[in-house]
Amino acid sequence: MHPSKDITGSHGDELRGKRVVLCVTASVAAYKAVDLARLLMRHGADVYPVLTRKATRLVSSELLSWATGNRAVVDLTWELEHIQLADKGRADLIIIYPCTANTLGKIANGIDDTSVTTVASVALGSRIPTIVALAMHEVMYHNPMVIRNISALQGLVEFVDPVIEEGKAKVAEPEHVLTKAIEVLKHRALLKGKSVLITAGATVEHIDNVRVITNLSSGRFGTAFAREAMLMGADVTLIYGHGSSEPPASVRLIRVNTSRDMLDAVTSELRSKHYDLVIMNAAVADFRPSKMSSSKIESRRGNDGFMLRLEPTEKIVDVVKRLSPDTFLIAFKADDCSREELIAKARAKLQECNGDMAVANYASRSMGNDTCDVVMVGKDGSTMDIHGRKDDVARRILADVVAGRMITSNKK
Repeated sequence: MHPSKDITGSHGDELRGKRVVLCVTASVAAYKAVDLARLLMRHGADVYPVLTRKATRLVSSELLSWATGNRAVVDLTWELEHIQLADKGRADLIIIYPCTANTLGKIANGIDDTSVTTVASVALGSRIPTIVALAMHEVMYHNPMVIRNISALQGLVEFVDPVIEEGKAKVAEPEHVLTKAIEVLKHRALLKGKSVLITAGATVEHIDNVRVITNLSSGRFGTAFAREAMLMGADVTLIYGHGSSEPPASVRLIRVNTSRDMLDAVTSELRSKHYDLVIMNAAVADFRPSKMSSSKIESRRGNDGFMLRLEPTEKIVDVVKRLSPDTFLIAFKADDCSREELIAKARAKLQECNGDMAVANYASRSMGNDTCDVVMVGKDGSTMDIHGRKDDVARRILADVVAGRMITSNKK
């Protein structure tokens, strides 16, 4: 073992056995990467440094090699260093510290022209958790294009916010990045090895070949669950209807249109493999036309209009436990009523579908919005109110499910 690694674990073992790739870009804060590398090592990590060619003008690759006891990568060669470092299973965590606006823009737009951006590209494709600590002038941090690039990477990487002072967006101190690294790796392990099936978005039910019945679901809550479950290490399948929210790129996606399509997809999945957790978040239409016209219904049909007969759709959530009794089932109920009535309806829903947990939404506060107000209702009768951004609420619900060991206790 290289003598520089003698400090490994001297301050703690939170990162013991973890392989961390530390990527350094050409910010004047690059010198702080040495301190971060040593801090990560003191908490158990094995650190592999990667520097852009321009970063070496600010901090030498030899210094990073000495600090970590591992050869620093600057240029990619026939040895495929980016694959060795960031392919599936090759690393536990990627940290880009500091990350310039230039490197951020390249990563957000899939440009791989440096060692760091190419490692990041492989890491994102491999679903290796990645931390980005930004550093730049404050006015650059507020540039609309930089804001867009940050937004594009939300949910794919974890950001450590810079410190705004003296007209600069200064890179966070190494101690803050260490805290984030420990948090991310702990979070990543919560659903590792678990299979999760999620339904999201609205279904459409055809009146004729151009008109449909649907609802105002954006799909944001369901895609938030998919993203958070993926970041927790789960193998995620998303059955997605219609919505304005873009599904995460790294989950298995099944597109559907009607409630019957969604029922068929759910049934097929549950019959073909075991899922540890099923989250039935889709806003499935409660009714569909009993008969669909094969051609467009004429808009001028006299003053009396025309009669549209509706029939109820199947309750897809009811088939989950029948097909997979050991799966942990989270059902959803959306309504506009008092808290007491909403909880009562959620409990009735649990009884009907034999679910393990219900998430009760105040519909008008949630549908189409980035935030939501929900009440978690447990099978044991417990309740908990949560308000916030849908990503944060989804993360909280999943963490609470795991903390209660509900999934493992249900599995065979």
